[in-house]
Amino acid sequence: MVIILLLILSVVTGVLLGKFFGTKEKFAKNLLIFSAGFLITICVNEVFPSIYESDVENIGIWVIAGVLLQMVLEHLTKGFEHGHFHHHSEHGILPMALILGMFVHAFIEGFPLAYETDVFSPYLQGIIFHNLPISFILGAFLFKSKKFSRNSWLIISMFALASPLGMIFGAYFDPELQPYFMAVVGGIFLHISSVIIFESNRNHNVNWSKIGLVVLGVALAMLGHNFHHH
Repeated sequence: MVIILLLILSVVTGVLLGKFFGTKEKFAKNLLIFSAGFLITICVNEVFPSIYESDVENIGIWVIAGVLLQMVLEHLTKGFEHGHFHHHSEHGILPMALILGMFVHAFIEGFPLAYETDVFSPYLQGIIFHNLPISFILGAFLFKSKKFSRNSWLIISMFALASPLGMIFGAYFDPELQPYFMAVVGGIFLHISSVIIFESNRNHNVNWSKIGLVVLGVALAMLGHNFHHH
């Protein structure tokens, strides 16, 4: 129950930050870059070691499947989770395809949490830090007028409940399938974090502030990694 509350709280917190600070585009980009550094470190230190220790043959194929799945989902979301939300703003509404893509994305991420009991789990921390910038962008878009609407909160509720629903649904599967779920999500995380990091440096110029944000995300994830294992 605590894990479900943390998942929901991460979305609500991000949305509220987006509502009040959504006009600060640089803040949103910095939050994305920081979370990407955190997320890719969780992949390398936690997700990938756990799946390759599972002795499942060809588990790497499922990681690649996660990368490809995220590419398909991005066809629906148009890179919304990377901060590409300007071209969705013409009519001030979110397309159903985008909402569906975000829901499926978050729903799948909840599967590996089905048997998780540790509230300090690095994987759970990865999802929480991943939720914050996406929810920030969502809140910034939905509350541009600073007004609370029923449709806006319906969309936010769907996104906030997606991972908890995936977590509950995942409990109906055989626990031996856990490495496969984790591998798919690992591929999703790898794709998202690498795209954010590379997109933030399109001109191939050294941007020390962006490098610093990535390093800060990596350092925080490493701190959690050391705390969790010692």
